[in-house]
Amino acid sequence: MPKLTELSKRILIGRALRSDRLGETLLPKRVALPVFASDPLSSVAYAPGEVLIVLSLAGVGAYMYSPWITVAIVVLMVVVVASYRKTVHAYPSGGGDYEVATTNLGRRAGQVVASALLVDYVLTVAVSVSAGVENLGSAWSFVAEHKVLCALVVIGLLTTMNLRGVKESGTLFAIPTYVFVGSVLIMIGWGAFRALVLGDTMRAPTADLEIRSEHADGIAGFALIFLLLRAFSSGCAALTGVEAISNGVPAFRKPKSRNAATTLAMMGTLAISMFVGIIALALHTDVRMAERPAEELVRHGEAVGADFVQNPVIAQVGAAVFGDGSLPFVILAAATALVLFLAANTAYNGFPVLGSILAHDRFLPRQLHTRGDRLAFSNGILFVALLAGALVYFFQADSTRLIQLYIVGVFVSFTFSQTGMVRHWNRMLAAEHAPAARRRILRSRAMNGFGAAFCALVLVVVLVTKFTHGAWIALAGMGFFYGVMAAIHRHYDRVAQEVAVVESEEDDAMPRPGHMHSIVLVSQLHRPTMRALAYAKLVRSDRLEALTIGVDAEETRQLQQQWVDSELDVPLIVIESPYREITRPLIEYVKRLRQEKPDTVISVYIPEYVVGHWYEHLLHNQSALRLKARLLFTPGVMVTSVPYQLGSSERAKQRARRGAEWQAPGAVRGPAPAGVRKRRETTDRQR
Repeated sequence: MPKLTELSKRILIGRALRSDRLGETLLPKRVALPVFASDPLSSVAYAPGEVLIVLSLAGVGAYMYSPWITVAIVVLMVVVVASYRKTVHAYPSGGGDYEVATTNLGRRAGQVVASALLVDYVLTVAVSVSAGVENLGSAWSFVAEHKVLCALVVIGLLTTMNLRGVKESGTLFAIPTYVFVGSVLIMIGWGAFRALVLGDTMRAPTADLEIRSEHADGIAGFALIFLLLRAFSSGCAALTGVEAISNGVPAFRKPKSRNAATTLAMMGTLAISMFVGIIALALHTDVRMAERPAEELVRHGEAVGADFVQNPVIAQVGAAVFGDGSLPFVILAAATALVLFLAANTAYNGFPVLGSILAHDRFLPRQLHTRGDRLAFSNGILFVALLAGALVYFFQADSTRLIQLYIVGVFVSFTFSQTGMVRHWNRMLAAEHAPAARRRILRSRAMNGFGAAFCALVLVVVLVTKFTHGAWIALAGMGFFYGVMAAIHRHYDRVAQEVAVVESEEDDAMPRPGHMHSIVLVSQLHRPTMRALAYAKLVRSDRLEALTIGVDAEETRQLQQQWVDSELDVPLIVIESPYREITRPLIEYVKRLRQEKPDTVISVYIPEYVVGHWYEHLLHNQSALRLKARLLFTPGVMVTSVPYQLGSSERAKQRARRGAEWQAPGAVRGPAPAGVRKRRETTDRQR
C-alpha cells in the first residue's frame, strides 16, 4: 500500500528534486510574467464591466464619466507599479508588503498586512475560478448546471499543477496567458484601425438595447459623487495581484531585484494598455451592461427577460471588432476563459511564499515553511486550495457575490506598504550625506508618499462604497487571520522560552557517562535535547552520539556552531538529506550500523514536546510519530521517547484536578462490579 501511494504521488507531481537543484526552478522573466502577473492581466476581462455596471444605475448617460474613472484607475496603477519597483529593490528577500510593514511600522502592522494578503490570495483563487466557470457555462450547459463541482475540479487541477513546481506550472500556464494578451492587443489595434482609418461602424451585440433603472433620468449631487466613487472602487479590481511580484522576488533568476522590477514594468504596461483599450472600444461600440440585466436591459420597450445572457464587456467588444463567431473571436473567448482560471496561479505562488515567511517568523504553523518534493511550498499550496474550495462551495461559485469581498485586502496592504517605504527612505535619508544619493532618495520618498496617500484614499472609498455589499466579510476574515497568527506567535514564544537552555538549572545537568551504544536525535540545542542526552548517559552505552538530519544548510551550520560553543562531550553526527526527508536517512543509517555490528542493540532517543491542548499538536511537526512508527519495525532497534512537558500540559493537569482526581492516560475505566467496589471500600477503611 505505501508503494502504491508513492507511485500515485510520483505520477501526479513528478519525481522528488534534491535541495541543491533549487536554482534550476528559478524563473526567467518570460515565465515569471504569467506566473506572478496573470491575476492583474486577466482582471481586464471583468474590471471594465464592473465600472459600466455600476454607472448603469444612473442610466446610459452616466457612461460619459467612464473615461475619467479610467484615467483615475490608470494613474493609480502607474503609482502602485512605480512604488513596488522601489520595494523590490529595497526588500528583495520576498517578504514584500509584509516585510516592509514589519520592518518599518512594527510587528502589529506586519500582521495586519499579512492578514489582508492571505484573505486576498484566497479570494483571488475563488473569484478567478468562479468567473472562469461562468464564462465556460455560457457555452456548455453542463458547466452551468454543475458550476460548483466544476469549480472544485478546476481548483484541484490547479493545485496538482502547482505541486509539480513553480517552473513547471509557469511554463504550462505561459502559453494561454500570452495568447490572451496577444488576442486583446490585436483586438484593440484592429478596432482602432477600423474606427480611425477605415471609418467602419462597429456595434456591440447589446448596442440596440436601452437601460431602464430607478435613476434612468440621471442623478446629481452627492448621490452622483458616491456612484462615481463606487464605480472607481469596482474598477480597481484591475490592480489585484500587483503585489505578488514583490512577494515572489526569490523565485526570479539573478539579478533578482532587477528582473522583478522589469517584470513589474511589463505587467503594468500591458495591463494599462489593455484596460484603456477595452474601455475605449466598449464606449465606441455602445456596449450596454446592467446590474440586473433581465429587468434593466430593454429591447423595444420590453425587458429582455431571464433567458438573456449578459456577456462580459471583452466578449461584446470582441464580437463587434472581429465579428461574432469568427475564428479570432473564438480564440479570444477561449483564451479569456482559460486565463481567468490561470489568474488563480498568482495566488498559488504568492500565498505559499508568504505563508513560508510567516511560518519562519512563527506566525503560522511551521509546516508551511517546508518545501515539498518538487521544491515548492506544498503545504501552503494545499492550504490555499482548501480555503478557496470552501469559499467556492459556500458562495456557490457566484463571482458576483465573491467579487464584493475583493479589493479591501489589496488596498490595506498597498497603504501599509507604501507608508512603510516612506519610513524606510526617511531612515536612509538621515544616514546619507552625498547630494546625488539624497536626491535619489527624496524622489523615491515622494513617489512612495504619493502612493501611500492615494492608496489610503482609495481604501476609504472602497470601505465606504462596498462595506454593505460584502466588504465586511473580508474584514472579518482579516480579523480572524490576525487573531490566529497572534495566538500561534504567543504559543511559539512560550515554547521557545520554556525550552531555552539554562545552564544553572539542576534538571538540565548531564550525569556521568555510561557504557551502551545510543543515538539521541537532535533538531535544536535546547532543554529537551539536553534532557534526552542526560537520560541516554544513564543507560551506560558503549557509544553515545547525537544525530541530526541536515535539511536546511543554514540551520545545520548554526546547530554545529552551538554544539561546539557548548563544549558538549557527545559527538554530533550530521546526515545530509538533499531531498529534505527525515525518516528515510535515519532508517538507512540505523540499518547500516546493524549490518556493521549485528550483535549490537541500537537505542534511539527522541525528545518530544508534551502539550495540553489538541490544537497545539497542529503547530508542531509530528516527525517523532513517523520516526517511531518506522523504527519499531526495524530489528535490533529500541525507541525511547524523552518527553518534555510544556506549561500548557501542566495547566491541563491542574484543570483536571480541580474537577476530579488526576488520572494518567488510560487509567480511567468504567464502573467496577459491586463486589470489587466493596473490596476497595474495605481496603480503603483499613488504610
